[in-house]
Amino acid sequence: MVTIAVLEDIANDRMRICVSDNGRGIAPEMIARVLDPFTTSRTTRKVGLGIPLLKAAAEMCDGFLSLDSEPGKGTSLTVEFKHNHIDRMPMGDLTGTILQLVISYPEINWVFIYSVNENEFIFDDQLLKKELDGISLTEPVVLSFIRQEIESGYLEIQPAVEF
Repeated sequence: MVTIAVLEDIANDRMRICVSDNGRGIAPEMIARVLDPFTTSRTTRKVGLGIPLLKAAAEMCDGFLSLDSEPGKGTSLTVEFKHNHIDRMPMGDLTGTILQLVISYPEINWVFIYSVNENEFIFDDQLLKKELDGISLTEPVVLSFIRQEIESGYLEIQPAVEF
């Protein structure tokens, strides 16, 4: 299972993103090196810029990045930003990103949590996959349903923008 949580705390001007899994975990000696852009576990290239760049972006926006892992139990990455910092990048297309993950990796149970202050939306694809009982997630009607489900839940708790 992979859980992606986007937590916006408007009152305290913070935004936190947590990604966690129950996978194989990362060895302690690799955790110490994972923030180095010239360290990667991939065999196709010798650099891994993702986590170091995310850490730099968080720190540039009065935030932080932490990475915790235990071999055999999983990994948790947390990144936090000052919500209204001028250098914080916009979230982008969360609906499209979650939809792409769900259909690209159907063997994984995806849980998406989005909260703004006390309002929370949770999308867990496990019930959907069980209900579909073998019907492909890439069927147009299924894709449309998933997109609508995520988008409506996400938009429902968006804070009102005042001008």
